[in-house]
Amino acid sequence: MTSRPRLTRPLIYAVLILFCLFYLMPFYVMVITSLKPYQDLNVTRMWELPRTISLDGLVEAWHRVAPNFRNSLEITIPATLLSSLWGSINGYIFAKWRFKGSDTIFVLFLLGMFLPYQGILIPLVRTLQAFGLYGKQLGLILTHSIFGIPITALLFRGYYAGIPNELLDAGKIDGCGFFRLYRHILLPISLPAFAVVLLWQFTPIWNDFLIGLVVLSNPSRAPVNVAVQNIAGSWSVEWNVQMSAALIAALPTVVLYLSMGRLFMRGLLAGAVKG
Repeated sequence: MTSRPRLTRPLIYAVLILFCLFYLMPFYVMVITSLKPYQDLNVTRMWELPRTISLDGLVEAWHRVAPNFRNSLEITIPATLLSSLWGSINGYIFAKWRFKGSDTIFVLFLLGMFLPYQGILIPLVRTLQAFGLYGKQLGLILTHSIFGIPITALLFRGYYAGIPNELLDAGKIDGCGFFRLYRHILLPISLPAFAVVLLWQFTPIWNDFLIGLVVLSNPSRAPVNVAVQNIAGSWSVEWNVQMSAALIAALPTVVLYLSMGRLFMRGLLAGAVKG
């Protein structure tokens, strides 16, 4: 009876390692291709390690996507912070300030997560044009911030639902109102939830291609993923440059998840059984 768990655990680890290796195969190809000189590129030998290490592809890729990389930083950081802050306030309202029809409004909020971006591009463009924000980074920042409210409100609502109401009642006795309760009680203990939401929002905003392509029609103002796509030529593709550009575009999210992964999981599980 005691031998079964000992056999099961190595088997589970072996299966997980196989799945991990399978999942990392595209990343492996991307890395080794970016390190190969152009003359060594061959589809039939795409799995082979580079015979000689060349950084020409990385240098050329950075030269081409550096302005757009900076554009993505200028778009993603404020959009992530704004959507997280707005989601935190909405989650606070739906979790701790129940009112008539709040559940119905919350369901309507969640419907925003299921709207396909392709179906709202024309109304989005017309709205941004009406406010003079089309073709500007501010318009794209506000777009991502608003699109992120449903999922951020859902995550924060689950987290705040686990906070005892007695804590807020004590703050009310001390004279705290709506914003002071949020500022002095909920916000200081929301770091795990913010870690989840910030990472959750940073990833799709940084990896955005469609909305950035439509809203910022000028290639010089476009996000980095638009620049990565534009590297491909009409007749030939410098695969080492293309893969290097994709690697550069992927690095920020990889670094964030590796550095904040433990905090992300802790915050994600904190509200998993609440709400």
